[in-house]
Amino acid sequence: MSDWEFLYEMNQRGYSAEDVADAVACGVTPWEWKYVDKEWIDDQLKDEPEDDARPVKPFQSREGFPFSVLEQTEIFRDLVDCAARHSENTGGYLQVWSELGELYAEIRFGLCRHATHSPGHDGTITGKLVEVKTVSPEKANDHVLVKSQGNFENLLIVRVDSDFQFQGKLIDRSELKCGQGGYLKGQLE
Repeated sequence: MSDWEFLYEMNQRGYSAEDVADAVACGVTPWEWKYVDKEWIDDQLKDEPEDDARPVKPFQSREGFPFSVLEQTEIFRDLVDCAARHSENTGGYLQVWSELGELYAEIRFGLCRHATHSPGHDGTITGKLVEVKTVSPEKANDHVLVKSQGNFENLLIVRVDSDFQFQGKLIDRSELKCGQGGYLKGQLE
């Protein structure tokens, strides 16, 4: 099962959008959760002051525009489906790899994207500046080159195979090798 197929299974089983969003957030399906009694939870929290609870802020990306992770997941799946259908119909690929890679990074790694065309990085993951590079099925290897003058702290390499399955690896900048002509070289495997 791919990383996100359980979301569709949850939908087919009749789970609510809120349940699906919870599963996206934690990466675990409800049938994998251990049951915790609400009374037990309330008992554990009875002496805790209510004002210590931190409000949940909506996830934001691209200049502060809020979006639903569930909606982004649906858009991602629709784009992957469209690209796969195009490939089956024409034998070629739609050149949407960068956008698919960044959408995957948002959903799978929590990338919070910056405005389009921000120089040197695509967004942040856990507060660190990240450059995302997507390797398409047209490319024979998993090597990527990234400009060394970029101000990123981590490189996220996303690989899309010919079956439109996605794999990603987050690499610290210090682990990248020096390439030719002012580039750094990273590798997925």
